[in-house]
Amino acid sequence: MIKIVAKNYVKPGCAQTFIDTAKDLIRKSREEDGNVFYTLNVSKTNPDTLAFIECWKDQAAIEFHNKTEHFLTTLPKLAELCEREGEVELFDEL
Repeated sequence: MIKIVAKNYVKPGCAQTFIDTAKDLIRKSREEDGNVFYTLNVSKTNPDTLAFIECWKDQAAIEFHNKTEHFLTTLPKLAELCEREGEVELFDEL
């Protein structure tokens, strides 16, 4: 299994809009074959830092996800709400 942590640095005052915009992406991603879990999380030290934490069965599931309409249409909207580029890191489960 592969875990993804995608950190987003949201503009001050835009966190709730980011959360609302992400809801459909989260719901549809959870329905995809190969998805184990897909969550949005808020930092305990900075409420404007939000992270998607995801788990996928394999690389093929991630590649499929990255081509879905809900991913491709939502990502640019979320990026507009961020003050700078986020960080994405993939992890292999041990």
